[in-house]
Amino acid sequence: MTKSATDLVKEAKQNIENLTPDQVHEEIKKGNATLIDIRESEELSQNGKIPGSVHSPRGMIEFHADDTLPYHKPEFDKNKRLILHCASGGRSALATSTLKQMGYENVAHLDGGYKAWKEAGYPVTE
Repeated sequence: MTKSATDLVKEAKQNIENLTPDQVHEEIKKGNATLIDIRESEELSQNGKIPGSVHSPRGMIEFHADDTLPYHKPEFDKNKRLILHCASGGRSALATSTLKQMGYENVAHLDGGYKAWKEAGYPVTE
């Protein structure tokens, strides 16, 4: 059976932790989470970003997360809490599911993405 992108996102969301903007804000405030922005560079420059987030575009996430590769980013630490976000939650759901397959256990995503964060009135940088 062929699956659409929507099907894949729906499946991913059933197997991952989906957080609201309020939940993400609380975790960041407590200082126990790293927020990973997986949008493309153009999206960040056009729409701004959540302060303190680390940029890792969706196309590079597996490479940034693999500590055996030269592309590895230190922010990808399997012992720490990671929260991914994209523009509206589709890409971050898929990427969160992928990280779980790579052995990341304490990983979640911002359901609704950057859009939901902004709509909730939380700070962004232009």
